[in-house]
Order: sequence, then structure tokens, then C-alpha cells
Amino acid sequence: MPATYVSVIGGSSCSAEVAALGEQLGELLAERGCVVVNGGMSGVMEAVARGVRRSGGTCVGVLPGLDRRGAAPDLTLSLLTGLGHARNLAVVASGDVVIALGGSWGTLSEIGLARSIGREVVLLESWSVTPHEGELDGLHRAESPKEAVELALALAQPD
Repeated sequence: MPATYVSVIGGSSCSAEVAALGEQLGELLAERGCVVVNGGMSGVMEAVARGVRRSGGTCVGVLPGLDRRGAAPDLTLSLLTGLGHARNLAVVASGDVVIALGGSWGTLSEIGLARSIGREVVLLESWSVTPHEGELDGLHRAESPKEAVELALALAQPD
């Protein structure tokens, strides 16, 4: 059975609390045998890569530039794109499902791109979809990294 690819998106800067959630998320995804894809830089991306490495998994960083300077040190693989923010589409398209942790405007753009190509998105400490919960099809909220992983893996399975 092929591995499930999970794209994890989030800001290039984040609080220590969000970074800790990112590390835990990375560990849990690696323990479940997932290939993790992210933007490969700092903040949430770096924290997730650290967690993935700690648990012996694979984390692929899709970098915005044409060199690897500034890439998260714990990536397993790094792909150069030269696309800047346009790489966001490659990040979300590479996952069977997407988990958004924390976030900034770039994260919001990735959520929109993910939904526009039919990827389900799990929100963890990320953008609010209230007060009309459920109106935005394909967005799901998780309260913990464990719940985010379980939900993402359930959503990634074909019907």
C-alpha cells in the first residue's frame, strides 16, 4: 500500500506553542508512515520537519527559491522551485490531504488553493470558519495534533 502524503501548511514564523504542536504533529505523521510535504522554510515548516526527523520519517520541503539557503535543517529532501509564493500550489497539490497549523496570509492562500483543487483541509489552531461552521465545504477543525492526524488520514482514504 503506498504511503499517504500529507501537506502541512503554516506560517514562516510562529509562537513557541505552535512550534511545539508542529513538532508533535510531525512525529505523529511519521509514526503513521506518512510522507510529509511542506514549504521547507522556518516557523511551522521547520518545527514539523524536526518532529518528522525525530520519529524517523520523511519530510519533503518545496522551497520558494533557487538555492537551499534558509531551508529547514531537518528536511529529508528539498525541492527548488524558483516560484516564490506560487510554490504554495505545489505544496498543497502534493498532499492527499492538507493540515493547516497556525497561519498567516500565505497559509490562508494555501487553504484556498487546496480547496480549489479538491483537497480536504484540517484546521489546527488555524483560521476560524465561524460563525457559520460547516458553510465552507472541505474544512474540518481538530483540537489536537492527534485528532488532526486521525482526521487527515480518514479524509485521505478514497470513498
